Amino acid sequence: METIRAAERAEAAYERKMYHYKAQYSLDCENGIENAVLLKPQTPEMLLEEKQFQEQVYAAVMKLPEKQAKRIYARYYLGMTVNEIAEVEGVDQSRVRDSIRRGLKQLVKYF
Repeated sequence: METIRAAERAEAAYERKMYHYKAQYSLDCENGIENAVLLKPQTPEMLLEEKQFQEQVYAAVMKLPEKQAKRIYARYYLGMTVNEIAEVEGVDQSRVRDSIRRGLKQLVKYF
């Protein structure tokens, strides 16, 4: 009976914490319990579709004009910031930003 009461007290304390901190996430410290429930494992079909889509996106990026393709590749595949790309190319940040924006618009039209 004491174990049940302790569990009820722990649950009530947890709910008070959630309410007090307006938490939109769990305060549970267990390893992977929530991820196992929330994130469903991908099937081989889903993995294959995702890989094919990534290949299509890469191919579409490489069909863009050379500067746009390089800048989009650097930004989204290499994780460089606009400032870093501008420094490497020796151009203004606004040119890089505009070029990436135009390239993304072309990709939207493609897809």
